[in-house]
Amino acid sequence: MSLANVRTSDFDFELPPELIAQIPVEDRDQSRLLVLERSTGRIQHRRFADLPEFLRPGDLLILNNSRVLRARLWATKDSGGAEVEILLLEESEANVWWALLRPGKRIRARTQLSLKDTTQSSAGVGVEVLRKSAEGQYLLKFSGTRDITEELDRLGEIPLPPYITRRSHTAPINDAERYQTVYADRLGSVAAPTAGLHFTDRLLSQIRAKGVAIRHVTLHVGLGTFAPVKAESLENHIMHEERFELSLETAEAIRKTRRAGGRIVAVGTTSVRVLEAVAASLAGNIAPAAGRTRIFIYPPYPFRMVEALVTNFHLPRSTLLMLVSAFAAPNETRGGELILSAYAEAIRERYRFFSYGDAMLIL
Repeated sequence: MSLANVRTSDFDFELPPELIAQIPVEDRDQSRLLVLERSTGRIQHRRFADLPEFLRPGDLLILNNSRVLRARLWATKDSGGAEVEILLLEESEANVWWALLRPGKRIRARTQLSLKDTTQSSAGVGVEVLRKSAEGQYLLKFSGTRDITEELDRLGEIPLPPYITRRSHTAPINDAERYQTVYADRLGSVAAPTAGLHFTDRLLSQIRAKGVAIRHVTLHVGLGTFAPVKAESLENHIMHEERFELSLETAEAIRKTRRAGGRIVAVGTTSVRVLEAVAASLAGNIAPAAGRTRIFIYPPYPFRMVEALVTNFHLPRSTLLMLVSAFAAPNETRGGELILSAYAEAIRERYRFFSYGDAMLIL
């Protein structure tokens, strides 16, 4: 299959709805782990707690430490009292945010809203709609608070993905805890970097004890991570943009690991995007960097930095599935077939899919 023949439809598959995980497993590291060996196509069925067995002393594990905002807010229109759902996307300046509104069709510039708290009472915070973008996002200005970010723990909900068909507060679990990684400390995502949800502090300690170093990057996950690719030709897809940071400490650890012959093991497609975006801009080298990236990785892709990948099972026709497919066969186009074959095996074995589901390790 040539590059010209790699199309969005090549990354489609049928998933039984009951395999879409609605809640996480009780213990994070007891999710299942499908281990795929790229060179042979061999598959092993394990538990995530077995991950240290597949790591080597001298490897470097890269985690995305972005933390999920309580970005879903509820408001009423000052004129008429209709309920409006607000999903914060990104801060433009202090108390001014880009957001999605639902329903939003009848909301115009200068519309006034009032936020509600979790008991559905008035929160004492006002919202003015400043304008609407061509992409359907709204620029909102908050009043009655010094900084709306400081109010989110009181007013907001964790924004669960649309395929989790329940409100976060109706589940017998604490999404505010479980839809965060245990090491998240950089607030800014509207979706979790879900490959990291399987780690516990105990498992991370076991990994360090084996001689594997652990460092962090930051990529704040945007809403576009859930959007299917609509263009049939991948070359016509406009990738969503996300903010990232790679620190001096992490850059130095990567250089040290590569000099010593260790592997760079990325946890999640978000970590891959940071590492490969920086490496692509520096001709395969690495250095501290921060900014925004639209990197779109799909087969064939010449990976410059990442040598092993921990990831979840992704949506059909998504950029995440395309990235994983590219990693399954670097510089080739057959990776999609290899990944979809592994996904078919996972479906037969009743693995749980998507954010709260099981994991893959690709070696």
